[in-house]
Amino acid sequence: MAYAPQDPVRAALWDGLVQAIGHQQWPIPEAMTLTPPPQEEQGDYATNAALLLARELRQPPMEIAQRLATALDRRSLGLASVEVAPPGFINLRLLPQTFTSALPGVLAKGEAYGQVDLGQGERINVEFVSANPTGDLHVGHARWAAVGDSLCNLLAFAGYDVTREYYINDAGRQIDLMADSLEARYRQLLGQSAEIPPDGYHGEDLRALAQELIDRQGDVLLAEDPHVRHDFFKAWGLQRKMAVIREDLEALGVHFDVWFSERSLYEGKEVEAALDQLRRRGALYEQDQAVWLRTTAYGDDKDRVVIKSDGSYTYFAPDIAYHRNKLERGYDRLIDIFGADHHGYVPRLRAAIAALGYDAQRLEVLIGQVVRLFQDGQEVKMSKRTGRLVTLRELTELVGKESARYFLTMRSINTALDFDLDLARTQSNANPVYYVQYAHARIASLLRQAEQSGETFHASQADWSLLGEGNALAVVKAVLTYPDVIAEAARARAPHRLNAYLYELAGVFHAFYNQNRILGQALPLTQARLGLSILVGQILRSGLRILGITAPEQM
Repeated sequence: MAYAPQDPVRAALWDGLVQAIGHQQWPIPEAMTLTPPPQEEQGDYATNAALLLARELRQPPMEIAQRLATALDRRSLGLASVEVAPPGFINLRLLPQTFTSALPGVLAKGEAYGQVDLGQGERINVEFVSANPTGDLHVGHARWAAVGDSLCNLLAFAGYDVTREYYINDAGRQIDLMADSLEARYRQLLGQSAEIPPDGYHGEDLRALAQELIDRQGDVLLAEDPHVRHDFFKAWGLQRKMAVIREDLEALGVHFDVWFSERSLYEGKEVEAALDQLRRRGALYEQDQAVWLRTTAYGDDKDRVVIKSDGSYTYFAPDIAYHRNKLERGYDRLIDIFGADHHGYVPRLRAAIAALGYDAQRLEVLIGQVVRLFQDGQEVKMSKRTGRLVTLRELTELVGKESARYFLTMRSINTALDFDLDLARTQSNANPVYYVQYAHARIASLLRQAEQSGETFHASQADWSLLGEGNALAVVKAVLTYPDVIAEAARARAPHRLNAYLYELAGVFHAFYNQNRILGQALPLTQARLGLSILVGQILRSGLRILGITAPEQM
């Protein structure tokens, strides 16, 4: 059966629709929807139920729609009108009090309002950022961090058991190159001749680390055996780079539950175990002195090498072992957030999971597109500090955590994001995060004024039916949709939908606040308007918390 709505009014209407279909002894269409129609004058909701039933029953959709419309219990559902529209839609308009009468139930839920049980405790592992510890995190990583963390908050609020995980690429040639590059910087700063390897790292971050090491220990490492010195630079450099990565992420409000070491896969013989499992399942074969995984049998466009002719592993081999490890830890679903340059990697990874004997659909991959920074109307491509890509730390320092997180999550992750640095720093309603936060601050100020004037809110004194028209009703409708926004954003893995909703909610509240006097009115009206403002404040706090943003009491 199709997924039922969570909005209390829409949910009751959905149940009535299901009941009416059942009375006709028709099946409930799997893809049935109940959504606002394209034009407001068409009603509050429209359903495609008759169109879907027409295909299954092989009857005219308009005829089915008319029978279904007649079967709806208008009185119990609070319907003002039911209209059938070609080619078979049913448009439903509700009485205003149908909406307003739901507010006491919403108020009773308090800060828990909006929570849904979509996930039903399903265990999800979300792996994101996972940048090589060989350089600074850049604005692309910042986007994956903000989106990944907000998605985890969203999924948890929607009833999933979520684990945030960072995969540390601490094995292989890149870490050796980082160690050699760091040693070269160390020697250069001590006046010795040293060259960074051709494929090494030239970032200023390694120069700063080398200077930190000199300040701590001087030149004592020059006397060490070259192998010992290399191992030291490898271990110390990795430890310091990961510390910086953690600090940068924490400054953005991003924390991980698990920091998983690639090296542990080798130490625990998990790469060999994964390949042995593939071999037992007949998924490996040898050709040209290399070992190949038969990924074409599972939807990939060509087979992939897992062991090279020299006996070393490709980077694909530990990735297979890592995803096997996550599945064996008992996660029901894996979500990876990759950059756009990894788009072609997804089919082979799913193929490997299938070859291991798991359901490949347990892996979901979100592909993040680029972030373009703009300042003074011009694109900013390079950091003024390093001459390289703008870093996550620079972005956070420049616009602050709040604006950084809102702007980084305000568009779908699979579309390019233009980040206006000037707008993000603007303290005005032109800045969307300021606009949303200001709505909450306004409500907090209103509640302080109510307390001072002796008009503190008491639900029993409110006449909610007085909110049944104009912009008050628009706020009521927006409040009621919050649980569905949560459910639908979680299902789509799309936290940006929450940004859009909060902005719209703030907009209808600002209009309501500007055009309606709240305090000093007749008691039932003041209490109803005050109660509605409290509900908006609760939702703004809840939604901003999911996005990792504070809800200020004053601005």
